[in-house]
Amino acid sequence: QVQLVESGGGLVQPGGSLRLSCAAAGSTFAINAMGWYRQAPGKQREVVAGIRNGGSMNYADSVKGRFTISRDNAKNTVYLQMNNLQPEDTAVYYCNVRDHWNTNYWGQGTQVTVSS
Repeated sequence: QVQLVESGGGLVQPGGSLRLSCAAAGSTFAINAMGWYRQAPGKQREVVAGIRNGGSMNYADSVKGRFTISRDNAKNTVYLQMNNLQPEDTAVYYCNVRDHWNTNYWGQGTQVTVSS
């Protein structure tokens, strides 16, 4: 089992920045990949960014060049630096971890609101 605790959401004006953090605990030795998803009201949950154990990363086209995912393996923590935020980035952001058995674990979600 892996437990995830997220932090860092909030309200920001368009063009602003936020940094999300997600700390993993429990069977962290089995983690294969970490990432972030988001779900806006009335929409399906979508992938934002991911990072594998080997360091390879992927981003949704809508956030490329604005968001950066990183990982501190010593702290079992994944981060999402979000710059130049826009109203369309407003959503609940969920941390995701996948282990070697392809089991997915989810954080509790953190609200990001971009509004003037």
